[in-house]
Amino acid sequence: MFNLRPTLNIARGLITRRRPVYVQFYVTARCNLTCKQCNIIYANADVQEATLDQVHAMAANLAELGTGIVLLTGGEPFVRGDLPDIVGAFASRGIHVRTQTNGLATATQMQAAVANGARDVSISLDSLVGEKQDFLNGSHDRSWRRAIDAISRVTHTYPAKRSFAAFGTVLSPHNLLEIPNVIRFATEIGWHVSLVPAHIADPAEAFNFRSYDREMIVPPALYPLVDEVLAECAAMKRAGYHLYDSTEYLENIRRFVRGEGVQWRRRNKDVCDSPELYFAIRPNGDLAVCCDHILAESYPVWHPDFPRWYREREIHRVVHPIAATCSGCMYGSFPEISITSHFPMTALERVGVFFGRSAQPKPWPLSSERLIEIADRINHLHPVDHSRAAALLEPVTSHAAVTRRPLPVLST
Repeated sequence: MFNLRPTLNIARGLITRRRPVYVQFYVTARCNLTCKQCNIIYANADVQEATLDQVHAMAANLAELGTGIVLLTGGEPFVRGDLPDIVGAFASRGIHVRTQTNGLATATQMQAAVANGARDVSISLDSLVGEKQDFLNGSHDRSWRRAIDAISRVTHTYPAKRSFAAFGTVLSPHNLLEIPNVIRFATEIGWHVSLVPAHIADPAEAFNFRSYDREMIVPPALYPLVDEVLAECAAMKRAGYHLYDSTEYLENIRRFVRGEGVQWRRRNKDVCDSPELYFAIRPNGDLAVCCDHILAESYPVWHPDFPRWYREREIHRVVHPIAATCSGCMYGSFPEISITSHFPMTALERVGVFFGRSAQPKPWPLSSERLIEIADRINHLHPVDHSRAAALLEPVTSHAAVTRRPLPVLST
């Protein structure tokens, strides 16, 4: 799936920790959904979007620094009509491009992105139950069906060999027990699953991405179920199911949900690896420490001096005080890049995923109707007993001194 140049850049970056292996570019704050776990459409709405010329300059600077991967995300990145051109700006310079969508991308847009070098795609999928997904997406009707249609379009437009497709699945009280079924679904159709626990902040806290929806907090009464589900996920992974997350990452999800300190940074003096291994880019092109922390100063990645700022460590001097005092996150790719760099066994596992499993033929193409049939069959064979969570929550009236409304129990 990875071409030679990005593969070499990724390897050099993970070993030396002196070049950005992975960059998240929030190409827009615009979105067609208002998901409960996301605040980025508001946090990044105060800046303009970079022009295509600025994107090309950004891509040239990142290529000069030896960047391996860029994630094009949002908001919903495909609201930008020029997203295929943005893909081409990075791919043509030897940077591996991953795109995200919640289901908005059309077949024409996907085909253009693939023609311009896209081979890696992620779609948000939190449940195999349509009404549950719609609820989590902000009560937007048919958002689950749009995601299913987008999955089908991926299987018709992306090459069945040498491409990688994954679901971004948010772990929350609402879908906790459904996650194993999402993994079963992904595996059967040749996709992977990457878990992210819901990140909830107090409005007074200075986090850019985290939601303020208190109903997404996992209450202590559900901690035993969290442990059970994560253990089942780990067992499924050992059995060959397509769960992308490392064992280290899964253990840190358990700690994060409980409000305990994350430990995936322990081999780096308990500090994350921004900007040595990764950083984020806001819609206007300004560098950010990550999706949660923005800088008071403006450092446009498209600026001609950006490679010098990075090499002379001016960027590092600004970023490190923030990275050193951050309590830590579990936003999938950032922790996993650090884990891959600092834990050799995880690095070997990643080689197997990207150069072994992803190179194998997938059962594509798949129609939307076939995907729904598979989801229905999995739900039937592995029914989710929502009453277990409801029984545990029944005596719970508050969590962390915050009154909670009853969590909805949606039927399957």
